[in-house]
Amino acid sequence: MNIQLFIQRSEALHQYLADLYQTATLLPWIPSDLLPQAFKELHSTSKMLQLAAEELYQQNEELMQNCTLLETQRQHYQELFEFAPAAYLVTDQQGIIQEANRLASQLLNIDQNVLVGKPITNFISQEQHSYFFSTINQISKSEQIREILLRLQPRHDDSFDASLKVKSVANQQQTKLHWLIHKSVAYQPVESTDVKNFTDLIENRPIHKHSKGEIITLIPLLIWFVRHGLVKLSAFSETGAEIITGLAKPGMIFGSSMTSLPIYQATAIADVEVVVPIYLSEIAATPNLNKILLPKIQQRLQQTQSFLFIAGQRKVPARLQHLLELLKQQIGEPVPEGTRLCFRLTHEDIANICGTTRVTITRLLSQFQQQGKIQFDHKKHIIIIHNS
Repeated sequence: MNIQLFIQRSEALHQYLADLYQTATLLPWIPSDLLPQAFKELHSTSKMLQLAAEELYQQNEELMQNCTLLETQRQHYQELFEFAPAAYLVTDQQGIIQEANRLASQLLNIDQNVLVGKPITNFISQEQHSYFFSTINQISKSEQIREILLRLQPRHDDSFDASLKVKSVANQQQTKLHWLIHKSVAYQPVESTDVKNFTDLIENRPIHKHSKGEIITLIPLLIWFVRHGLVKLSAFSETGAEIITGLAKPGMIFGSSMTSLPIYQATAIADVEVVVPIYLSEIAATPNLNKILLPKIQQRLQQTQSFLFIAGQRKVPARLQHLLELLKQQIGEPVPEGTRLCFRLTHEDIANICGTTRVTITRLLSQFQQQGKIQFDHKKHIIIIHNS
């Protein structure tokens, strides 16, 4: 019912009751003591109804004002979204596009109305689909802004490398993913005479920072270079168990193109800075780039062989001893007591590399400490004692 009509009818009812009271007082057969009490109650009820109607009217007016304000704000933010100086998409957790602004339409070379409802994977190469879905699954469970690199394929146009910043936004109804898309700056292949060493190669390239425990994006088209920190390289068995295949320290490279394992993951063990990117196409176009990268690849191969050697030891104490020696060489720094491991691996990580349980590693480390082979500093970093 219309609020204004309801108020008018309430007022009319109140008037009818007043008229009825005046008429009834003239009727001789109604007891004089009953009539005043009955009409008094009716009048009170009618008055309460009238006041309720007036309050409802006031609330309705306020609600209409709020709706008008919300619509104004919605229109304002819609205009900001539409005319943002970057391509912007909103998708659901499966990557189905729900909103797209003008620049997103231009970037993907498709009309906005047609774009809505399409899977974003329509514009991503088939070989990147598995990586894409695993990544957005992780993003949906976090509130952090993540940046991923993909090669996008617009409709009836040339593909290009893109940087996509994405954030998960959840409300009571659903979780949405907000995507900000930028074309990556294309790196021009440099002449062989200009690249004398690896420092020349990575100079002036963008640096990405990853917090401890964060998974680092892996794309088949790119190779990453660790500038600072330590990266754990892992594969996963059919049961979902993690298998550590390498540790990328500062100065080392890694990437999914360097392995044939189907499920391969890079995780920051400590806060990490990585230089992005070295494109495989760039390696092919730069004659002496292979010479520059060869020592880095050799470094990774040597570490892999060391991991295999450790796994081949029959006794677990021997595996742990060899692992500590390897870590001493790769991430150790001299201290008065011996060699301190710069980065702290968890007992679970050490057990993973040694092919045993966390409980066993905890027990063995305690034994090594009692035997004077190792000790721990105030930050729980392992110190390998001289002549241990």
